[in-house]
Amino acid sequence: MTEAAVQDETELTYPGDLLGFAADLTAPERAKLLQLRAYLDEHVRPILPDHWERAAHLGHLRGPLAEMRLVDDPALVDGEGRTRALYRGFRSIELCRADLSVSMTYGGQVGMFRTLVLEGGSPAQVADWDQDIIDFRMTGCFALTEPEHGSDIAGGLATTARRQGEGWVLNGAKRWIGNATISDHAVVVAREEGGDRVLAFLVPARAPGVEMSVIQHKAALRTVHNADITLREVQVSDDLRLPRITSFADLNRAFRTLRPEIAWSSAGMQLAAYEAALGYAQRREQFGRPIASFQMVQDKLVRMVENIAQTLALAVRTTTHPVADDVTPSLIKLVAGNRLRESAALARETVGGNGLLLENDVVRYFMDAEAMYTFEGTREMNTLILGRALTGHSAFVR
Repeated sequence: MTEAAVQDETELTYPGDLLGFAADLTAPERAKLLQLRAYLDEHVRPILPDHWERAAHLGHLRGPLAEMRLVDDPALVDGEGRTRALYRGFRSIELCRADLSVSMTYGGQVGMFRTLVLEGGSPAQVADWDQDIIDFRMTGCFALTEPEHGSDIAGGLATTARRQGEGWVLNGAKRWIGNATISDHAVVVAREEGGDRVLAFLVPARAPGVEMSVIQHKAALRTVHNADITLREVQVSDDLRLPRITSFADLNRAFRTLRPEIAWSSAGMQLAAYEAALGYAQRREQFGRPIASFQMVQDKLVRMVENIAQTLALAVRTTTHPVADDVTPSLIKLVAGNRLRESAALARETVGGNGLLLENDVVRYFMDAEAMYTFEGTREMNTLILGRALTGHSAFVR
């Protein structure tokens, strides 16, 4: 479907959004999102069950998505070249309504990787790289988590950077790095040898000493190829260091920009799970009538809509009140993760045994909800961060 054809449409609706948050989108934003929805419905949804079962990555989608100019369409950007936060949120919703892996394949590039460059790079680096990142001519991922350090990465970061001549030498290992094997670069976070700084480097994926292997046998995010990365005496020139990142405080500055994405992704997956469950309940008949007419099924559907409303309200709030501290992100992750996990389980229950079949979609959302519940900070870690902020007492065990 062409963009011109999509622009004749004016309605962008979500059956689970009873409060109508999408009504605040502008006409050009709705047109762009409808174009994205049409592409996903026609070219992506039909291939998802097969790709999921084979754990085949979706890297081939990046080119067509980049061509849609979802990031830099002149009809959408302001005088500073930025799209509205509300539009970016609903863009994530559309991608996650299809599949979280689709969103991560695209958003890991224009969201995570681009934000790290924008927040950590020099003005010259940003000027040289930004458009290539938007157009996927320069692809990248973020390598922070390590095999032995996830929740304690701030204190346990083991990857090192040693100054050598005009450049650096990196040694260490990273784990769970999404999109690594389909990216040209990895933003590697390392601790400076002989110093206190935490640095970030744009490491070419095929540099001598870099080894990557896809993590096998995952039960969630099947079409995202998370990787193990080993770095042995990897030489990186100084012009590939992001100079505005010298501490975890600097990384947190970037995370404040990125963390609201969790709420939008959670909302998108819940909307999709609800739509799949509602459609099934209306089609499926037992005891001579649609199961949608049963009280207990209606209870599940209503609880999903409650969760969607809470998650969307939280997400939309971040568009008018951007995250400016290190505590609010923990609240966002807690609410979004909890609501998503419950909604995905309710959707799976609604579809019953058939909910285990990929053709009915809900099992993908159910499994991916478990991944989102854990990444970007576990419930336990975020609870302790919030508890410390509320009480003034740290309950972390050292």
